Amino acid sequence: MESTFMRTVRARTDAALASGDLQPIQADQVVLRDQGLSFIVRWVAALAAKDAAGRPAAGVATTLPGGPRNPDFNPFLNPDPALLVGPLGDHHVAILNKFPVCLHHLVLARQEFSEQCSPLEGIDFQALATVLSSEGGLGFYNGGAAAGASQRHKHVQWIPESDQNASLRELGAGLPGGLPVGGAARHPSLSLAHCFVRVEAGQGVDARASAHGMLQAFRQACAALDLRTDADGLLPPCNMLVGDGWMLVLPRSQEHFQGVSLNALSFGGTIYVRDPAQIDAIRAAGPLKALAGVGMPA
Repeated sequence: MESTFMRTVRARTDAALASGDLQPIQADQVVLRDQGLSFIVRWVAALAAKDAAGRPAAGVATTLPGGPRNPDFNPFLNPDPALLVGPLGDHHVAILNKFPVCLHHLVLARQEFSEQCSPLEGIDFQALATVLSSEGGLGFYNGGAAAGASQRHKHVQWIPESDQNASLRELGAGLPGGLPVGGAARHPSLSLAHCFVRVEAGQGVDARASAHGMLQAFRQACAALDLRTDADGLLPPCNMLVGDGWMLVLPRSQEHFQGVSLNALSFGGTIYVRDPAQIDAIRAAGPLKALAGVGMPA
């Protein structure tokens, strides 16, 4: 039976598509194989529109009257009502991503401002756990501009489970079987610094316990990768993905590989490009080389 939350998401999506407040998803894709792993490389026309609009992640128009985009515009403090799903716990709101990479792509944004590059906290994982425990799917975090974040306001994101959406299923199949919760591992095909931690996260898992476990796993991975916090936030910037019983954390050196912006979802097997020609750049190099090119040395 569909949850009340998902019914609300679907209704808001349908209304926003009909009104034009939500960009429709138009995508072409190819599937590339690299060291036995499958990668979907998808051209999403909405991402080019996102660039043209000044890289907003969700919300309303970003231009000042008669002038260019306001660099201080924050689409998460006062979300566009057409895209607002509603409160999620005491500290977050769920918002439809105005430029979605898939249907029902959500931003889970803090109600009060906090820097995106600061480390994730318990309240962020509570928001993720609330959705993951009800709906499954994949939660992810782009921790800073070099990790693919387009907004400073603290937020995590969620996409539903689908064979066409990013996930940790395929990478997880290459990790040690039977690893207990809290056990850490590296994937032999990823030639960059990263840390997988076994977690209880997904549909049917108790949300409160899951949030606590995800927070501990994130701190464990950050310690293993020597990620440090200073006045500028978490250094170096990092991505986090969680779903299918695993959390993956990896530090980032830069956002782009040969002009292609790579965010957390790229490490979940789905690379989104803004121009069809960028597919050729990924094909020529190979997806794993592209990922290694924006990570840190192992």
